[in-house]
Amino acid sequence: MNTTPLSWQELETLTDYKIDAVNGLTNAKARLRLFGQPESAVRVTLYRDNHAWCPYCQKIWLWLEEKQIPYRIEKVTMFCYGEKESWYKRKVPSGMLPAIELDGRIITESDDILLALEKVFGSLNQGMEDPSVLPLRQLERLLFRAWCAWLCYPMISSNQERRNREQFIRVVARVEEALASTPGSYFLNTFGTVDVIFTPYVERMNASLYYYKGYSLREENPRLGAWFAAMESRPTYCGTQSDFHTHVHDLPPQMGGCWENGEPQMLLNKKRVDNGSWFGLPDVTYPEPENSRREALQRTIEHHVNIIRVNPADDELFDQALRCALTQMMTGEDCLPPQGSDIALRYLRDRINVPRDMSIYAAKRLRESLEKTAALVGDGQPDPIPTKHRRDQDPSNFARK
Repeated sequence: MNTTPLSWQELETLTDYKIDAVNGLTNAKARLRLFGQPESAVRVTLYRDNHAWCPYCQKIWLWLEEKQIPYRIEKVTMFCYGEKESWYKRKVPSGMLPAIELDGRIITESDDILLALEKVFGSLNQGMEDPSVLPLRQLERLLFRAWCAWLCYPMISSNQERRNREQFIRVVARVEEALASTPGSYFLNTFGTVDVIFTPYVERMNASLYYYKGYSLREENPRLGAWFAAMESRPTYCGTQSDFHTHVHDLPPQMGGCWENGEPQMLLNKKRVDNGSWFGLPDVTYPEPENSRREALQRTIEHHVNIIRVNPADDELFDQALRCALTQMMTGEDCLPPQGSDIALRYLRDRINVPRDMSIYAAKRLRESLEKTAALVGDGQPDPIPTKHRRDQDPSNFARK
């Protein structure tokens, strides 16, 4: 194990990963989306959170991408990971996210935003107030409440835990029935508004219940499993989709807490999401792209100065350790990092965010290499990820100067 870590210049030669953020596939990096139209066609500005953690932002983001409405993106700090920008509070005094500016008019509340967008640009197949959509919107809210009742309150007794689980499963059965009533995999005959509305929280339910309750929503419900697979056939969804590790750690500050039930399956699931292996988790099932490692490398190189600066370890030590992990990821050969760098490598492992930083498979590859490299020198773990806030992820640390 005498592999020497590659230099940053040498690592750069190993990736040719590029995207067209403006006209290409849905991506979290874009500040402008044109879909091949001129910039003069832009009538909408979407204000969303920096980290792509906000479920209501995802809903509007996905709708705009599906409709291919040209729009600008302004990224705003969400309350749980930093101070809200003063310019945004002047524009939206409540500080709420998401918001849009449509022809100069500010609109907040995701449902109101969709209704306003429909009036100007037309509906996404069935509209928000279509008679076929309204009862499914109500079902989504019922599912949300049942999820919150199970996830977001401490377990007082095993009976209460069982009742909350059974209540959630009863509502899921109604969702399965709704999906079974259509000829395809979507909520109505074709993909549309209902699927956009269900997407953000069903994605988060899938992650959080697997981790905190030992329940696999996607695997235990065949119709929802087919719905997820159908969604993953859409590049629009894949560009907004997050993974288990990101969601289970971004949710507690947003939800006011997420509570473990301590059951054996839950403990196994938690260990796997936190420590790997990250491959084969029911957070994604489409095949891994062949360029996932090159994507992870390019994104890390782009931000490596700030990544090193905000890591609690000594800069020189972590610089070498990070290059060891990237060398391992790209060559497949173990590269021994400096002694004492195990905690620093795992600190970064725990702070890779999907899709803010990179897509799901790229994140899995990078986490895998960080963990493998850390394990060569020790089993030290960083301080637990905060649950009351996520100021450790303050986006101002990565603001371009």
